[in-house]
Amino acid sequence: MQPTLQNGAFPIVDAAPQSAARAVPAAERKPLFGMEAAALAEVAAEFGGARYRAQQLEHALYRQWVGSLDEIATLPLRFREQLAEAGYSVGLPEIKETYRSVDGTERYLIAGLDGQTVETVWMPGGDGAETTIEGAEGTSDAGDTGPADTRVAGARGSDTRGADSRGTSAPQRRATICVSSQIGCAVNCQFCLTAKMGIVRNLSAGEIAGQVVAVLKRQGVHLGRDRINLVFMGMGEPFLNYDAWIAAFRLLTGPVQLQPSRMTVSTSGIVPGIVRFAQEPVRPRLAISLNASNDTVREAVMPITRKWNTEAVIDAVRAVPLGPREKITFEYVLLGGVNDQLQHADEVIALVRGAGFPAYVNLIVWNPGPDVPYAQPEQTAVDAFQKRLIARGVTAYIRRPRGRDIYAACGQLKRTTT
Repeated sequence: MQPTLQNGAFPIVDAAPQSAARAVPAAERKPLFGMEAAALAEVAAEFGGARYRAQQLEHALYRQWVGSLDEIATLPLRFREQLAEAGYSVGLPEIKETYRSVDGTERYLIAGLDGQTVETVWMPGGDGAETTIEGAEGTSDAGDTGPADTRVAGARGSDTRGADSRGTSAPQRRATICVSSQIGCAVNCQFCLTAKMGIVRNLSAGEIAGQVVAVLKRQGVHLGRDRINLVFMGMGEPFLNYDAWIAAFRLLTGPVQLQPSRMTVSTSGIVPGIVRFAQEPVRPRLAISLNASNDTVREAVMPITRKWNTEAVIDAVRAVPLGPREKITFEYVLLGGVNDQLQHADEVIALVRGAGFPAYVNLIVWNPGPDVPYAQPEQTAVDAFQKRLIARGVTAYIRRPRGRDIYAACGQLKRTTT
């Protein structure tokens, strides 16, 4: 069933063409997308292929963004046939449906090999969260991008794929992709639609990284020209699927060649995950989903606080080594009458000042959803909250909502099928 827009209309839906891979039982498929170089070398060796065959596979998967083995023209026909006969397929996740917002945002239903769908969001111009990635002071990066790019062109032909197609005179585009790490979520934040699904399953590394590549391919992104940010802030808690999430991050920063400095991962405060994150030699920037100024309120809206309170979360974050100009982001969803008063702002100020690391606050006006028992705060309360933080020396931005009309905004993602 399609979600109804807030104005009562239905979103525009693009159904993807049916793939021939659907004829192969899911249990028998062996997706190549998601494999690192060593695993691809083992696949090549399985059929007597030289090591450079693995390099050709890697290039085709992660630089050319091929959709089928037939597209890998650098591989001999017999080698491709052997791969197919053994059950191997490219396995790039498929965009099944596209919902378009009036502001240019697109929400995608992306299918894994088992047919389960997860949601991913493309925001032309960004949503303000990329301020974290920019490390900017002052005006949010999203504020100077001009009108949103509302084109919905899929990639067509080799001239629109990957970094190999640099040199075009087309203007640079800026966008943010919001990526999911699980189908559903186990954290159970009370203000979030995704929480109502519970946890369905973890995504694999290929399914996480594949969301990004599928969207880059659809949008005809030129790496090296277009300025693309990634935020791991979609469905699920990345640090409850840490191994797959970090493997996907390594694929995206390795063979796909995206920049780690333009990525942010958000956690609700999974302390063991933060501890592991602090030890990573290469990592994205970190955002903490705070959403309350004290543990009493936070426990009511985020039950995970019972396991790791705010002090424990901040103590774990202190061990994360920060680069020059890098700051931790505190995300704060403003809930009308719950956490949006000036006394809450004063508690946030004390918390940020006492953290012991450079940080700023992203204020997010709650995005409504059916059967979620909260209300949006008054705009006067939002403005007063931000002004109080800034007046006391805490940098604070108000993240502009993107895709509210298609349930693509923060906290609105919930698996939808037709």
